[in-house]
Amino acid sequence: MKKLVVFCTLMLCYQFGFGQVLTIRDQETTEPLELVSLISYKPSIVEQTNARGQVDISAFEGAERIEIVLLGYKKEVKSYEELANSTLELSLIPLAFSTDAVVVSASKWSQNLKDIPNKIVTINPIDVSIKNPQTTADLLASTGQVFVQKSQLGGGSPMIRGFATNRLLYVVDGIRMNTAIFRGGNIQNVISIDPFALERSEILFGPGSVIYGSDAIGAVMSFQTLIPELSLTDDPLVNGKALMRYSSASNEKTGHFDINVGWKKWALLTNFSANDFGDVKMGSYGPDEYLRPFYVKRQDSMDVIVTNDDPRVQSPSGYQQMNFMQKVRFKPNRKWTFDYGFHYSETSDYARYDRHIRYKNGLPRYGEWNYGPQKWMMNLLSIVHQGNNPVYDKMDIRIAQQSFEESRISRDFNDPMRERRVENVYAFSANADFNKAIGKNNQLFYGVEYVQNEVVSRGVNEDISTGIKTPGASRYPQAMWYSMGAYISDQHKINGKFTLNGGIRYNQYIIEAEFDTNFYPFPYTSASLNNGALTGNLGLIYRPTEKWKINLNLSTGFRSPNVDDMGKVFDSEPGTVVVPNPDLKAEYAYNAEIGVSKTFGDFLQIDVTGFYTVLQNALVRRDFTLNGMDSIMYDGELSKVEAIQNAAVATVYGVNASVILETKRGFGLTSHFNWQMGEEELDDGSVSPSRHAAPWFGITSLNYTYKKLMVQFYAQYSGEKTYEQLPISEQAKDYIYAIDANGNPYSPAWYTVNFKANYQFTENLTVSSGIENITDQRYRPYSSGIVSPGRNFILSLKVKF
Repeated sequence: MKKLVVFCTLMLCYQFGFGQVLTIRDQETTEPLELVSLISYKPSIVEQTNARGQVDISAFEGAERIEIVLLGYKKEVKSYEELANSTLELSLIPLAFSTDAVVVSASKWSQNLKDIPNKIVTINPIDVSIKNPQTTADLLASTGQVFVQKSQLGGGSPMIRGFATNRLLYVVDGIRMNTAIFRGGNIQNVISIDPFALERSEILFGPGSVIYGSDAIGAVMSFQTLIPELSLTDDPLVNGKALMRYSSASNEKTGHFDINVGWKKWALLTNFSANDFGDVKMGSYGPDEYLRPFYVKRQDSMDVIVTNDDPRVQSPSGYQQMNFMQKVRFKPNRKWTFDYGFHYSETSDYARYDRHIRYKNGLPRYGEWNYGPQKWMMNLLSIVHQGNNPVYDKMDIRIAQQSFEESRISRDFNDPMRERRVENVYAFSANADFNKAIGKNNQLFYGVEYVQNEVVSRGVNEDISTGIKTPGASRYPQAMWYSMGAYISDQHKINGKFTLNGGIRYNQYIIEAEFDTNFYPFPYTSASLNNGALTGNLGLIYRPTEKWKINLNLSTGFRSPNVDDMGKVFDSEPGTVVVPNPDLKAEYAYNAEIGVSKTFGDFLQIDVTGFYTVLQNALVRRDFTLNGMDSIMYDGELSKVEAIQNAAVATVYGVNASVILETKRGFGLTSHFNWQMGEEELDDGSVSPSRHAAPWFGITSLNYTYKKLMVQFYAQYSGEKTYEQLPISEQAKDYIYAIDANGNPYSPAWYTVNFKANYQFTENLTVSSGIENITDQRYRPYSSGIVSPGRNFILSLKVKF
């Protein structure tokens, strides 16, 4: 009898300790499935399976409906009782086509895509594996739904729905990456994000300011990096991967590894990548204007013009980069989770290639023009509490500290004076986000945010012939930028066919700037700004049947003035002086869109979204007065006064269309097409085509999957912009465009044909290969300063453990 009691006690302990661990497998292969999402809205719980396909379901106790979702598999809906009383094994049925997917960018909380009125594109690890991108900018471009501009190889500036740069928001692990010096010109910050460290990425199209605040006008790009995984057994969970990649067009050599070690309450994850890119080689067939017949080299204290042995090689364009990430997770019980993350990225100096192909009086304009090392560091602490109390079901507090460094190094041809302008931004942010289920059909999301940016800008002039350095004018004033916001958003399922989403946010922003008048003798030393912005959204989803989705979304987005808008007073010209304007207000975007999605059987989906956006109070440079005067004495000359003002209007409209076809025999066809048109008001009040409204573009891909083999044969393409269709600002940049029959610059249409393959030789070894731009086209995407690679052979080896 005593032995029986002991035995029963041990069994009860076993059941309590491990009886709630569910294992989910592929029904056909019986392989464990990682990253399967289990979602309950009451109580509000989301969990994912680990590398062994395991998930602890004890937190779902009492849940009547748990959605079990993984893209490419049939969704299962179970109650907690059904799962707990089963064998704790569940198999998912693979589908040729699946429309269920979990997204987080719409509200910061996991939701089924079917319940979201916005257009959202997801990029998962399988996409990264088959696309095998060089940088995260290339990963975005590979979706066929984001147009990417590059001024140099070390860059990538997305254009989405006619907006770019500081009108798009970058979010990493829930933290905004945009800083107070994000400018209207092209930016390269996205390359600081390691594509091999991403667990998933999402692009939320259209304004997302209610949840994310300033800058979320054209889109929100949300990047979730790898999450440490805990062990659900007594044995430590150890998994990771190592990867090597080579591409021929730039003689690229990339190495990467990540490793996760998890125990029941603690988990550690380490991630490291290193890249070495050489000068990139363009294709053979295309405009001769793109060729690089010579370049500048410093010899014997002189700048000399050197004949390029191969005019297709774009010299100088190569650079190096490293990325490091360390994460720690502590989960003392099922209600609390603590995560710490450290991110660091640094590049070498890299040439801004489009400056190296500018000429003056028949000679190169510059002897050198480089960006200094681009550095980004982030420390992030996240605290998640499963409350299930009257105030919230779940709370997520994120506290982050970031530092950014960028610099510009330029020197005219055979001029000994080198100018170096260095910018540092020190950013602090704190977010508290909550969700609460109210009844069975209502989900409430709310939160507060505080952001602080300190801008430190300095200039150094160096005479390279003597080595003497002297202080120089800085690009920006020394400044502080603050943002404080609060929001509330609600999702209400009216019935089985209608879902209503709505929200509102108020944001206060402040700028305090101090000016150095030693170089620019303005009649003041400081300026300040204090203003607010109110934004909202309303979305309706109508699902007449399970196969149809019709959504209407009305939303506003805003961008608060930043230090670049208010403080970059140094872009003056003879007879003109730009002064700060403390009366700046936020830019506002008013957006309307309608989307229709239809699924035919389980093999075909067609999705079409149309949008129309008006940007009002756009910040532009216009005539101004200072102390009632339209001109002042500046640097010994009577100069006309100008300032950045809320004075312009821009409109953008367009269509995004997608077709996805999958068959049960492994073949599939996907096609994404984007068309957008826009116009914007210029400084003088005239109208020009929008600078960031890309020509039509897209991608069409034929896919084949058989057991451990994945193959893609795809074409990527973009339309032409004639001289008349180019924005006024682009018409003057003849050095980056082809020349038409009339001698005018234009952006030709282009296409590439590409092949990618991925084969899993063993459970641990996967080989990826491909040929990009098979026909060796010589093309330069619209507005880009560097020509894209020609025929490019890629080989990658990945080892999982």
